[in-house]
Amino acid sequence: QVQLVESGGGLVQPGGSLRLSCAASTSTFSISTMGWYRQAPGKEREMVASIRHTGTTAYADSVKGRFTISRDNAKITVYLQMNSLRPADTAVYYCRQQSTYYGVDYWGKGTLVTVSS
Repeated sequence: QVQLVESGGGLVQPGGSLRLSCAASTSTFSISTMGWYRQAPGKEREMVASIRHTGTTAYADSVKGRFTISRDNAKITVYLQMNSLRPADTAVYYCRQQSTYYGVDYWGKGTLVTVSS
């Protein structure tokens, strides 16, 4: 059973924008911390952005001011708006749902973002 489903990846030119979406688990979403991670070719997976159920957000230094994470509890979806994209942003982006309360740690299968001319 797939817990998280990412969408919105694709090819974009440098300076362009994309919005990623992640459809999450219905029963645990409201109290879960949601995060976006990415793994570039030849590199380790890193946290890009996260948002707690309270709305508190955190971002990697490399994306601050360019990326925005948000969540829609009614739609049970988390988003990652990516602006001013750079070739270094090229990676597979993964959605993650975590909740200590519910005892869950779910990962999506990823969506590829390629920033290139």
